[in-house]
Amino acid sequence: MDRVVTLFGGGGFLGRYVAQALYGKGVRVRIAQRDPRRAYFLKPLGGLGQTQFVRADINDPASVAAAVAGSDAVINLVGILKGPFTRVHVDGARNIAEAAAAAGVGSLVHVSAIGADPASPSAYGSSKGKGEEAVRAAFPGATILRPSTVFGREDNFINRFAAMARMMPVLPVVRGDAKFQPVYVADVGHAAADALLDPDAHGGKTYELGGPQVLTMRALNRWICEATGRNRLIVDVPDPVAAAMARFAGWAPGAPITWDQWLMLQRDAVVSPGAEGFEAFGIRPTPLAAVAEGWLTFYRRKGRFAVRSSS
Repeated sequence: MDRVVTLFGGGGFLGRYVAQALYGKGVRVRIAQRDPRRAYFLKPLGGLGQTQFVRADINDPASVAAAVAGSDAVINLVGILKGPFTRVHVDGARNIAEAAAAAGVGSLVHVSAIGADPASPSAYGSSKGKGEEAVRAAFPGATILRPSTVFGREDNFINRFAAMARMMPVLPVVRGDAKFQPVYVADVGHAAADALLDPDAHGGKTYELGGPQVLTMRALNRWICEATGRNRLIVDVPDPVAAAMARFAGWAPGAPITWDQWLMLQRDAVVSPGAEGFEAFGIRPTPLAAVAEGWLTFYRRKGRFAVRSSS
């Protein structure tokens, strides 16, 4: 299959898995990002001549147009958890969609997030929702993917809590009843690749991608402690205390939670009733326990030689 796919944000956490899924389908992958050197690690994962690199800034329409030129398909993976949300999630997404439409690209996949809603009180959720609107306006046939919280070996989610459990005798949990549907990064990567290469089946649709389990924040931390052999006391931080921390100290570097993240936690990150999801791609989502223990050994006292017991 001699097709060229331009992958914006290919050097990121999700990007490496989307790229590998595309390599498996025999397409040529063009990695577009501000500093292509950060994505050079992808080159050995593909075949000879299967990977290209191009410098592009999603807020520079000219560089986006140059990156898209000659592509058969385009996917936008660029997203941030802190910073100029509108500039990245709305303006950048619009630039990519408009460039794809102008170039006559056959398919466009835009990765958003569960909770995307222009009316969201969170700047993150609102910008994600407005970004979807901008993409639809410029490229009506785009496929939008909304994953729940994505986990994997290189994530900053499961690994963050596992590191805390290794260092702290007591684990404070914010919004312990908040629900997540953790989704494995490789599953999202395969869904993105399938949507990109089959626009007749998936174009113009929105899919919500969640794993097979719904977990509360409290239950997730408890599971991580068990998986890493750490017998830790899990303590719920009262909502008024957590809200005050987020509002008055969330701006500080290294703060455990920002005000915007606090606002996002007021809504469960689970698949909406009736929403289309992995079943449309023939993918059975992977449970957290099936893969996470493979890298959580790093956080055990004796690594892979540890016996799973309290410590």
